[in-house]
Amino acid sequence: MAVPFARGLWLKVLAVALAVVLRLVVAGDPIVERGFRVPLEFENLPGAVEILGDPPETVHVRVRGASGVLRRLEAGDVAAIVDLGSGRPGARLFDMTDGPIRAPLGVEVTQVIPSTVSLRLEVQGLPKLVPVIPVVEGEPAEGFVVGEVTAEPAMVEVVGPLSRLETLTHVITESLDVTGAAVPVTDTVTIGVDDPLLRLTTPQVTRVLVEIVRGPVQRTLADVPVVTRNLSDGSVGTAMPASVTVTVLGPSELMRELDNADVTAFVDLAGHAAGIYNLAVTTDPDQAFQVVAVEPTTVQVTVR
Repeated sequence: MAVPFARGLWLKVLAVALAVVLRLVVAGDPIVERGFRVPLEFENLPGAVEILGDPPETVHVRVRGASGVLRRLEAGDVAAIVDLGSGRPGARLFDMTDGPIRAPLGVEVTQVIPSTVSLRLEVQGLPKLVPVIPVVEGEPAEGFVVGEVTAEPAMVEVVGPLSRLETLTHVITESLDVTGAAVPVTDTVTIGVDDPLLRLTTPQVTRVLVEIVRGPVQRTLADVPVVTRNLSDGSVGTAMPASVTVTVLGPSELMRELDNADVTAFVDLAGHAAGIYNLAVTTDPDQAFQVVAVEPTTVQVTVR
């Protein structure tokens, strides 16, 4: 019985000796300070609350402890964590020197910069359905223009802080380049939101089709007769000059076939008694083409 007891006694003595040596080694370490750049983390944020503003991504933390202990510190041993468990909306201030910094046993936090972090918490709005507006860049080939632009899907859902959702009117896409194109351009592109605080309910792409059509052609028609309208009964009106030059803009196919008879230039004589007047020349609107200019813009009209 004496042998086992003696063996156990020696083990106890050895353990005590090692503890004493370790204590002496630690006690001999000088106390030093060290600075860390620590990522700022948020925990317990309620699902229906969003963080607004621009909180810092990191904070600078200074710690004090035995040099041996601080030398063994690794990334992640010191953490800056703000607890948002209360979920109270509005402007919030968090004291970084009172609890948010977590460090290992034996390491003392001496300074945090910034010492206070300000946040604005806002209730998350319901998903909002908005149209997708494709972004088109570049100029088509000469004589062609961008026609109708469509996206499929044409509508997507966006979520985020309620105040930002209320002002959101649309989302955009990656740009689609149509430089030099003479035929329709199509591609699958990513959908995105301009506001960094908003996001799609799920990441999405859309199929964009850009129609490339022939551009409108300008044509000048000379000697378009000027007619009079709304003359009083029995009156006669004479315009000088009797014709004008009209410049029109429209599809090339239509412009090739257009002649003077397709454009009506007139002066309105409603309410004008006998006399001589300088009156503006007006043209009848037409859905197929646009009147760009009339020369001269006024004529002298004699009413008898």
